[in-house]
Amino acid sequence: MIRYCFIAIVFCFLSCKEKTVKKEKPNAPPNVVLIFTDDQGYQDVGVFGSPNIKTPHLDEMASEGVKLTSYYSAQAVCSASRAGILTGCYPNRIGIHNALGPDNTHGINSSETTLAEMLKNKGYATAIYGKWHLGHHEQFLPTRHGFDEWFGIPYSNDMWPFHPQQGPIFNFPDLPLYENETVIDIVTEQSQLTTQITERSVDFIKRNKDNPFFLYVPHPQPHVPLFVSDKFKGKSERGLYGDVIMEIDWSVGQIMEALKDNGLEENTIVIFTSDNGPWLSYGNHAGSALPLREGKGTGWEGGQREPFIMKYPNKLKAGQEISVPVMAIDILPTIAELTDSKLPEKIIDGKSAWKVITGESKEAVQEAYFFYYRVNEMFGVRYGKWKLYFPHRYRTMDGQEPGNDGQPGEYRMIDMEEIELYDVENDISETKNVASEHPEVVEKIKLLANTMRTRLGDSLLELEGTETREPGRLNEQAL
Repeated sequence: MIRYCFIAIVFCFLSCKEKTVKKEKPNAPPNVVLIFTDDQGYQDVGVFGSPNIKTPHLDEMASEGVKLTSYYSAQAVCSASRAGILTGCYPNRIGIHNALGPDNTHGINSSETTLAEMLKNKGYATAIYGKWHLGHHEQFLPTRHGFDEWFGIPYSNDMWPFHPQQGPIFNFPDLPLYENETVIDIVTEQSQLTTQITERSVDFIKRNKDNPFFLYVPHPQPHVPLFVSDKFKGKSERGLYGDVIMEIDWSVGQIMEALKDNGLEENTIVIFTSDNGPWLSYGNHAGSALPLREGKGTGWEGGQREPFIMKYPNKLKAGQEISVPVMAIDILPTIAELTDSKLPEKIIDGKSAWKVITGESKEAVQEAYFFYYRVNEMFGVRYGKWKLYFPHRYRTMDGQEPGNDGQPGEYRMIDMEEIELYDVENDISETKNVASEHPEVVEKIKLLANTMRTRLGDSLLELEGTETREPGRLNEQAL
């Protein structure tokens, strides 16, 4: 009798174990979480050198994942940078330039394939909670471009009604808050927005724990005007800006905890980065890109080199630091490789950087990365350890009085009249122009730039590209 009982217990144990293995879904496709902040500087994370902002959750994420120290946004401004990371294209290829505002009548073209559409075609549930900024008319909304759900704002949190002479009017209560395609409120006070975005994100994870999902969390902060909840007000050593970053770090922690609580941590790709560098004219309400030069709106390292952390326990060795250049345009094809997804049919510019991120390869997946700004000006190229700048006009706060408490200072404009070359591996702050010492490098980069100009154009030289595509434009009937 005892023998039969023992056999029955063993059989039951093996049966239960088999059921548990099935529930774990060892071959399930990975979930993808992309957390994307607004105007956050390179130094504004503990593991990237912040001296006075505590980011324990991001620091932990880096210790358990991979930190890229030469990651570049696709452009140094809001809409264009989002277009790049969501489509794998240089923004000027698909006709998205600068920052789209309430008066714009164009947006992302329906013929472009976004990261959400690519993953939705693989059966993923998709959601965006936060700032969209790729067109605010109905045909451009995220729910028309691959996202099942959206909660957030259509453009930057300072883009309220414009005055012809004064520009944006701050504190004017007309910022729409969307639930999918319906305006559910007018945002007059944004201190709870980070919390609401976080709560929605956690709820989405819980609801989709048994399905593969793509969660995109583009926080409107720390773009000015700054807002923070009472949970973090006055908590940092860096004033209101630091409080805001601490709340974003808390948000990352909440998302990580939700993944762990639902048994999804091991099989989820989590990426944290920002759209462009800090808006330096806002002084104490701006971030820091140190030790990089300049910030948002420039092609200098401080404008487009961003903090980047990626965690994927199933595939990535913890604690790695990678210095090989990667750009936002490479994210979509990297995710495509990891999820076995079909790449967009139209030409894209990015290439999978997976072997770089794992440390398997020490070579950049692109021979060169090209830096554009304003309508279509190519003013910089990253080639190996070199960064070359073509003559162009740029803005600086160097020598200027910075802004204070939400009011901007005034930029000074500088005309770069000759080609400049920097060794950004050994001169990360771009202090020494070595163009005259390396004429062969200058000539090589000029040839690479000419090839790309043929394809994508260059308004500095009044060249039209042969491969550029039109953005979506508002139907005349809808005007």
